[in-house]
Amino acid sequence: MPFEKNNKLGKGRPAGVPNRTTEQAKITIQRAVNGVLDTMQSDLQEIKKRDPVRAMELAIKLLEYSIPKLKSVDVKGTMEVNQRIQQISIHVLDGTADKDK
Repeated sequence: MPFEKNNKLGKGRPAGVPNRTTEQAKITIQRAVNGVLDTMQSDLQEIKKRDPVRAMELAIKLLEYSIPKLKSVDVKGTMEVNQRIQQISIHVLDGTADKDK
């Protein structure tokens, strides 16, 4: 049975307040990420000692989160010119006429 308009019994969650489960999941993920961030630099140094190529690949992937990617833009367009030039008018002004006065 859907709620009727102007229902006073169940107001629901106020606008802008996140779902409690979603908020708990975000906090858990933030804690895990913070733990990784604390040791990330030393972890990359260890990987670099064993496999420098892999360390560089990981560093490049991490750069994507600090430097935005630029997207290529393709501009395509067509324009048809079906009109012919009907008339060309050329008006020649004598620039010396004003100097004589």
